[in-house]
Amino acid sequence: MSHAVAVVTDSTAYLDPAETERLGITVVPLQVVVGGRTLDDVVQIDAEAVAKALRAWSPVSTSGPSPQRFMDAYERAAARGATDVVSVHLSGKMSGTADSARIAARESVIPVEIVDSGSLAMGLGFPVLAAVDAARRGARRTEVAAAARACAQATKTFFYVDTLEHLRRSGRLGSAAGLLGSALSVKPLLHISDGTIVPLEKVRTSGRAIARLEELAVRAAGDAPVDVAVHHLVAPGRAATLAEHLAERIPGLVRLRVAQVGAVVGVHAGPGMLGVTITPSLPEMPLDAQSEPGSAPRAH
Repeated sequence: MSHAVAVVTDSTAYLDPAETERLGITVVPLQVVVGGRTLDDVVQIDAEAVAKALRAWSPVSTSGPSPQRFMDAYERAAARGATDVVSVHLSGKMSGTADSARIAARESVIPVEIVDSGSLAMGLGFPVLAAVDAARRGARRTEVAAAARACAQATKTFFYVDTLEHLRRSGRLGSAAGLLGSALSVKPLLHISDGTIVPLEKVRTSGRAIARLEELAVRAAGDAPVDVAVHHLVAPGRAATLAEHLAERIPGLVRLRVAQVGAVVGVHAGPGMLGVTITPSLPEMPLDAQSEPGSAPRAH
């Protein structure tokens, strides 16, 4: 029996919409609550709107998708001919999104395997792409999930924030909470380890912090073939400069993408955030390739 494995993720992967459309990836959005209004991440609210609300210190919060939204996505995948689903999501230690997906998976008409990436943004996006690559090569559900998990384990994410205040307010500091006592006098460098935000270093100025972020990324990349993503929140100049430096300094760089994070991550990181994600390079997926049978449309 042939297997058509559909891949589902959530909006915090921040993959390009044209890319998810071309590859047949279903994206289930998280929500942002601003001024009492609940809006779908990416679809109904963008990073600039969140940055404006944060700068005004307006109350902003986030919430995960309901199980029903995942159930709808899985049902659409089955209706399009999928025999299985691999659903890859942001860290379960940062959000209940993966738990909602698990609830839906138990009621799904086709088998669904949940993968907790232990990360977010392209720390999630790269494992999603690894899953798609495996599915398009005809792998079974367990093999597709294993490809996503292997990529997640090999992927490293480092990031800089202008202030820890937004992470503090959202309760996402984890062990980085110990930096709060000196938050006004330092610029923190953080990374994601075991699904949580962990402090790396404290640097006195933003310029030095970003230079150090570059050094950490170059060291993590080494000489092996790698794909790299630079993320930012309303800091395009910083991101472009960092990307240019990394392109010059990483000898094994295969692909480099620069992307702004969306509203959900923006709520927690705050304006000025700059991040780098490094992963072992995947084969290039043909631009004119069609979605595999069973691929579902993006959820809205």
